[in-house]
Amino acid sequence: MIDFRYHIVSLISVFLALAVGIALGAGPLKETIGDTLTGQVEQLRGEKDALRAELDTTTGALQDAETYIDAAGPQLLDGSLADRRVAVIALGEVDEAIRTAIDERLAQSGASVTAHVTLTETWGDPDARTFRQALVGQLLTYLDPVPADDAGVEEELASALVQALVTSDPSNPDVLSDDASVLLQLLSSGESDSPLVTVADQVTVPADAIVVLGVPLEPVAEDATPTAVPAESVAAQLAVLSAAQELSSGAVLADGPRGEGSLTDAVLADQELAATVTTVSGTAVVTGQVNVPLALAGRIAGTNGHYGFGEDETPLPAAVELPPVDRTPRVPEGTGATAGTEG
Repeated sequence: MIDFRYHIVSLISVFLALAVGIALGAGPLKETIGDTLTGQVEQLRGEKDALRAELDTTTGALQDAETYIDAAGPQLLDGSLADRRVAVIALGEVDEAIRTAIDERLAQSGASVTAHVTLTETWGDPDARTFRQALVGQLLTYLDPVPADDAGVEEELASALVQALVTSDPSNPDVLSDDASVLLQLLSSGESDSPLVTVADQVTVPADAIVVLGVPLEPVAEDATPTAVPAESVAAQLAVLSAAQELSSGAVLADGPRGEGSLTDAVLADQELAATVTTVSGTAVVTGQVNVPLALAGRIAGTNGHYGFGEDETPLPAAVELPPVDRTPRVPEGTGATAGTEG
C-alpha cells in the first residue's frame, strides 16, 4: 500500500531533479545549450533568406515571361480574326479588367466587338423560372430557327439571346434584323424589375462569332466550404454556350481558373459537350487572354479544343488562316442570284 512516506520520497525526487537541471543549465551546460539554440536560429534565418531570394527570382522570371507574351501578343494575333464581328456574352459579373483585356486581344486579331451583354441572376435563378417560362412564350414568335419541341426553357432562352446578336437583315448583312432587335429588347426589357440581360450599348450590327465570358470562381478560405452553384444555373449557362456554337460561325468559352465549380470543368465532364465546345481557362492572366482569339479562329475553321494549363487542356491553339469574310446579302430562292455565307 502506498503510504505518506512514498509521497514524501517522490516529491523530494522531483525537486532534486529540478535542482540538478537548474544547476547544470546555469553552469556546465549553459554555453552548450545557448550555442545550439543560436545555431538553430541562424540556420532557420539563412533558410528563410534563401527561400526569399528564390521566390524573388521566380517572381521576376514569371513577370518577364508575362511581359514577353504581352508584347508578342499583337504579332501572334495579327489577322487571325480579320474583319470578323464578335459579340461578347458575360455569364455574370466579370472583372472589368478581364473584359477590357479580351476586347483588346480581339482588336489585335482584327476583329470588332459588336455587343457586350451580361446575364443577370434572373437568367438562372430557380425562383424566377415561372417568369422565364412566360417570357419564352413571347420570344418564340421571333425565333428562326425555332428550337426543337423537346427543348427546355434554358435552351429556348439561349437560342433567343444568340439569335438576337447574330441575325442580320436578309437584304443588308451589316444591319441587325428587326426580329433580332425585338428579341434583345424583350430580354433586356426595362419594364421588368428583373431583366434577363443587360446590354452595355445599343446593338445595331450582327455578330459572326461569340465569346462567352465565364464568371471566375470566388476565392475560398482554407477552412470554408465552397458555395455550390445551383444545377439549374449551370444548365442555363451551358445552354448559352451550346447555342452560341450552334447558331454562330464559332464560339469559345473564355473562363477563369480551373477548379470545382468552374464552367470549364463542367464542360470537360460532359463528353458530348466537350467534343463540340471550345474552352479557354485562366483568362485573368495574359496567356489565357491571348488564347481567346486564337481559339475562336480555330473554332471558326472547324477545330475544337480546350486550352490552358490544366488537365485535358493544350497550352496553345494551333495557328489557322481563315478565308476572307463573305457578307453577300441573302436572297430568296428562285431569283437566280447567289447568297453568300460568312467564311
